[in-house]
Amino acid sequence: MKKILAIYGSPRRKGNTSLLLERAVQGARDGGGQVTEIVLRDLKMSPCLEIYGCKKTGRCVIKDDFQEVYDQLLSCHGLILASPIFFYTVSAHTKILMDRCQSLWVKKYWIEKTPFGKKEFRRKGVFISVGATKGKRLFDGVLLTVRYFFDTFDAELWRALLYRGLDFEGDALDFPHYLDEAYESGRALVNAVNDIPEIQ
Repeated sequence: MKKILAIYGSPRRKGNTSLLLERAVQGARDGGGQVTEIVLRDLKMSPCLEIYGCKKTGRCVIKDDFQEVYDQLLSCHGLILASPIFFYTVSAHTKILMDRCQSLWVKKYWIEKTPFGKKEFRRKGVFISVGATKGKRLFDGVLLTVRYFFDTFDAELWRALLYRGLDFEGDALDFPHYLDEAYESGRALVNAVNDIPEIQ
């Protein structure tokens, strides 16, 4: 059974990204995936302190809830990350997680000496995001950020579900086709990772 990691990055429990991620999680489970859910707002996780204690082993030396997330990232076959847009990037909760994954960057490029530019995707990821405005470039910055974040643990940004004009809690419920798309994407992700070898 393929392991799917679902990460809730919204500061609101029932925010629009959370509602969409819930549907994607249901789709992944209905598709036969083994889904682990992580709610970032519930974790005790320090920002990266840039002390480079990770240079020896590639593992962050700060002992907090990030340690479990680190292991889950490396053991999953597929990831579904959901975050609303704040100033054209991810939420603070999500950004803390990304910054702590500097340890994975160190592991990949400094310790394992993976050549820069070499892409060997061992995982596939879905990114779900909503923003209140309808600006044409609303998601330009965040997509670049997410791609580089995914790269630290060899994940391809396989699909991005991006929705404009959703602001207040529950707005996504007025767009059932968004919820259906999230469900189908979760289900399709499980099929997409079926050809990925088991991760040791």
